[in-house]
Amino acid sequence: MNARFAVAWQTISVFFTAIWYKWSIRRYDFLSRRPHRSFRRTRRRDYTRSLKLPGYIAFTRQVNHMLRTHWRIFAPMIVIYATIMAFAGAITSQEVYNSVGKLISDSMNNLFDGGINSLAQAGLTVLASFSINSSLPADQRLLMALCLMMVWLTTVWLLREIKMNRHPRLRDGLYNASAPMMSTALVLLVLLVQLLPVGIAALLYVGLSSADLLSTGFARMLFSVFAAVIAALVLYWISSTVIALVVVTLPGMYPTRAVKAAGDLVIGRRLRIMYRLAWGALCVLLTWLVIMVSIVMLDHWLSSMWSWLKNVPIVPYVGVIVVAWSVVWYAAYVYLLYRKVVDDDAKPA
Repeated sequence: MNARFAVAWQTISVFFTAIWYKWSIRRYDFLSRRPHRSFRRTRRRDYTRSLKLPGYIAFTRQVNHMLRTHWRIFAPMIVIYATIMAFAGAITSQEVYNSVGKLISDSMNNLFDGGINSLAQAGLTVLASFSINSSLPADQRLLMALCLMMVWLTTVWLLREIKMNRHPRLRDGLYNASAPMMSTALVLLVLLVQLLPVGIAALLYVGLSSADLLSTGFARMLFSVFAAVIAALVLYWISSTVIALVVVTLPGMYPTRAVKAAGDLVIGRRLRIMYRLAWGALCVLLTWLVIMVSIVMLDHWLSSMWSWLKNVPIVPYVGVIVVAWSVVWYAAYVYLLYRKVVDDDAKPA
């Protein structure tokens, strides 16, 4: 009995010793890569990490120049994926855009008599039209998500080949870019988990509003401060995960390794990268508004002259093209930003 107990005790001790040894190695590796600790002051001279980047507008021009130079590859890709999304049912009904056009027309006619509210409502309606329609069946929404993921993967694959001084064809990108789809989906799952605080804050706002607890200005101010803190923290967290969406496309890269490598890349310069990612998202948002509001106004004006144009879904099809272009542009923006970060091989302080 004592011998069996000794053998069992030795087996258990060896098992837990191995676990402790592996955990110690991982902790030492983590501390060597991430030298800064939470709740401990780090002096500025110890955490400054170089990151040489062009200015915001100059870098945006570089992204536009890259896409313009290789427009023969990216323009057909945008058309192909926009066509797939249109057949998948990712277009908003023409009636929605007709109502938007009426709102914009009324707001422009009464701009100084409260028309700004109508104009803002029209802009919000245009933005809402880009989201995947919740009335679609689950299989169509899944197809839409896969299509947008393929736009991202194809863009990154083509840009990587171009930066390696190769001459890829669109056909090669369409066939080969889907290899890291499962890994990319897992990184997107991490991104969704990091975005959960925003959803919780939105649910909290709806609950407090329905209970009439945000009726006073002081309560609204407190909730605004709370929402601003949540938004800042979420942006801070997802900055490395967005970079991981590019890292995970490398051959043989696993999702956990991609998230870890992206975290190592942004350590010591996370805020600067976050500002760049936010700038890219702002550029996409402004482009959406300018193009779509202009198209809606033009369609509303033409429909007022020729009534038969009201039943022609011009704006929805332009909308899916703009969505495909937006994903291509932002993927190119993030990839070129990732290349700038990688080229600056400064180690964490």
